[in-house]
Amino acid sequence: MNTTVLLLTVLTAFVVTAALGFPLIPFLRRLKFGQTILDIGPSWHKKKQGTPTMGGIMFVIGATIAIVAGFLGLSMGGAAGGGRGNLKLFSGIVMALAFGAVGFLDDYIKVVKKQNLGLTARQKYLMQLIIAVFYLTMLWLAGDRSSIVIIPFIGQWNLGLLYYPFAVIVITGFVNAVNLTDGIDGLASSVTFVYALCFVVIAGLLGAAQAGVIAAALAGGVLGFLVWNFYPAKVFMGDTGSLFLGGLVVALAFDVGIPLLLVLAGVIYWCEAFSVILQVISFKTTGKRIFKMSPIHHHFELSGWSEIKIVTVFSLVTLAGSLLAILAVFRI
Repeated sequence: MNTTVLLLTVLTAFVVTAALGFPLIPFLRRLKFGQTILDIGPSWHKKKQGTPTMGGIMFVIGATIAIVAGFLGLSMGGAAGGGRGNLKLFSGIVMALAFGAVGFLDDYIKVVKKQNLGLTARQKYLMQLIIAVFYLTMLWLAGDRSSIVIIPFIGQWNLGLLYYPFAVIVITGFVNAVNLTDGIDGLASSVTFVYALCFVVIAGLLGAAQAGVIAAALAGGVLGFLVWNFYPAKVFMGDTGSLFLGGLVVALAFDVGIPLLLVLAGVIYWCEAFSVILQVISFKTTGKRIFKMSPIHHHFELSGWSEIKIVTVFSLVTLAGSLLAILAVFRI
């Protein structure tokens, strides 16, 4: 893999994203695109009321520009792959942008139309379902037609026709899990930064140069966003950013051909999602809550952890899961 291309991709994504904060954050503030803090959250979050949201536009632009630049760098070095490989690369980008567009629509309804709930859950999931089906169709056209799923440290499982329903559930599930992880300053950005670095390494091990470019762009983009989003955040990513991140997170796992690496490197994402599911099931069946509040980062927050401590611990857990994912690739 071309190390120079990867470094330039990271740098491009970081610089563009961080630089966009200077004009975009004041612009969002002038438009009064501020975050509405719901009463159901921790009471001290009320001080964040009015912090500009939809800032994910910064790394959507930064990462996309960096991916295109990285691809051009690979092309000049003769490592860009063939037509089908290019189709697989750009279908992942289109999927992430499409998820980001759904998030933008949701944010727009919440912030501009002043409807706090945004899109309904049914509307949002239907759009996500269509995007997931489109992405899988593009992978099929790119020649990725295997129904075999690699289960890290265990073996392989041929799902046959069940592969596509399984893939749709994985895609939409993890995209929404990344969305749930975006709940306190810097959390989704920091966890995703570690995840992206993990896939830079995995792409190198597997010789997947194009996936390496996407991972490098993702790492640089969220790092540039952290300049503005780390505690105390000057801007929030909104669903615009978190759903775009979810799209790239999923695309990386599918690009390297091992979707279930998401279970290891994306451990925090699914823990956040399952904490919500368990909380709902418990409350509806017993009337009792398992956690003080879900997603689980709010449980730790209400238990006295600072936002910085939560971000640090969750990032370290992601690092541990990422090291397991890298070890799993070595064993394949």
